[in-house]
Amino acid sequence: MSNLKIGITIGLQHVAETLWNNGIKQNAVFLAEALKNCPLVESVKLVNTTAIPITKQIPWDLVRWPTVSFEECKDKLDVLIELGGQIDAVQTEYIKQRGCRLVSYCCGFEYIHTMESILFSKPSFGFNLFINYRFDAIWVIPQVAPISGHYFSTLRRLPAQTVPFVWSPTFLENYVNNFDNQGIYQGSNGPKRLTIMEPNINVAKFCLYPIFIAEEAYRKRPELVERLQVTNSERIAKESHEFISIMNNMDIVRNHKALFLGRQETPRFLSEMTDIVISHQWENALNYFYLEVAWQGFPLVHNAEMCREIGYYYPNNNVQAGCSRLIYAMEHHDADISGYSKNQRELIRRFLPDNMELVKHYNVLLQNLIESAIR
Repeated sequence: MSNLKIGITIGLQHVAETLWNNGIKQNAVFLAEALKNCPLVESVKLVNTTAIPITKQIPWDLVRWPTVSFEECKDKLDVLIELGGQIDAVQTEYIKQRGCRLVSYCCGFEYIHTMESILFSKPSFGFNLFINYRFDAIWVIPQVAPISGHYFSTLRRLPAQTVPFVWSPTFLENYVNNFDNQGIYQGSNGPKRLTIMEPNINVAKFCLYPIFIAEEAYRKRPELVERLQVTNSERIAKESHEFISIMNNMDIVRNHKALFLGRQETPRFLSEMTDIVISHQWENALNYFYLEVAWQGFPLVHNAEMCREIGYYYPNNNVQAGCSRLIYAMEHHDADISGYSKNQRELIRRFLPDNMELVKHYNVLLQNLIESAIR
């Protein structure tokens, strides 16, 4: 079969929902772009699983990425990839009776979310969680596979397959089109503005180790640091006694060189307020934020081993190694800004939707999916 009609689910909560509140909708669009390049594929549509109507207020190109309701496309699909919105048991039965293949595309850290929900009574999926047993395949992106792959496999009773991570600068470049210099890093003289932009909503991406890295660099070379900016930290800086106590032991804080800010728009904050980004992750070794920072040419100090070739990598939780990389970036990065930026974009090419190796991998996955027996 070389004319597959594919749907990828999204779960709209608002008619003009932003693309920047999480990566799920971007993931659906990027995957759609990659699958459109597969020889087996005739068409790809985004399938909304909520009651939110599809209007022109949606912030993506509806011609390039057609978006429809489940009801509109349920009789026309050969493959439905459940990514950003869940179908129910009745909908599952309907498409399975038609011979449509159903794929679970896992791009979230569900094991971590489940742990936190159970242990700390954090709302996650609520009551009456529907566990679908009728998937034909489970596709898991590389950074999710180590901690959540077996979680998905046991719950959904099917072995998980690790699939290529896909990213595109499409939305980023559209967003920064009217910025000065399209938001690309221009370099700066004198002390550097250090930025930490971890979400601080779970343990996977938390700001404490990046603050420690900045603190160690400030102790060694205070003249290199203009200020430290920690976004998404305003609440914990006001409410967490533990966080406040730790921060009060930091020289960079006591010398009034640190700012604890609320949520910021990433491309704009980078363009207007940032010279160097410091990051740390646990079980999240590949994500859009790293690629956005690197694509725009900003020096990125990070510990994400799945993209260690970009930016200034330090291993594991090694704060001293991170400090050394930060000091090196502060001293030397601006010596070859254009060369660095060009190299970063070349390195990121392996994740782009038109990368032929990536497209070939997805084409084989689709071929195997179609050739497998319907459960």
